[in-house]
Amino acid sequence: MATNKLPGPRCTTMAEVRAGVDDLDRQLVALLRRRFDYMDAAARIKPERGHVRDERRKAEVIANARVAAEAVDLPGETIAALWEQLVEASIAYELAAFDRG
Repeated sequence: MATNKLPGPRCTTMAEVRAGVDDLDRQLVALLRRRFDYMDAAARIKPERGHVRDERRKAEVIANARVAAEAVDLPGETIAALWEQLVEASIAYELAAFDRG
């Protein structure tokens, strides 16, 4: 998704900052849609509802996010907390998709 918004370091006004943030938020929502499409696929593929929650995989996904965040100088603990919420929301979504069948 291409954008004409200025990169953060080049912004000189709050209007530019807000435009960039709003654009990124739209992109993030589109990426979340793509992520949740995978939850739909998982619900379709998994043979049993009990397979939806996988604590080992959940921990792996959160740890991966933490490492990736720290590699780009973001606070790992904060990103891990966000990913905890994201994964729990994904599990809830997948359970609902599984139940819809």
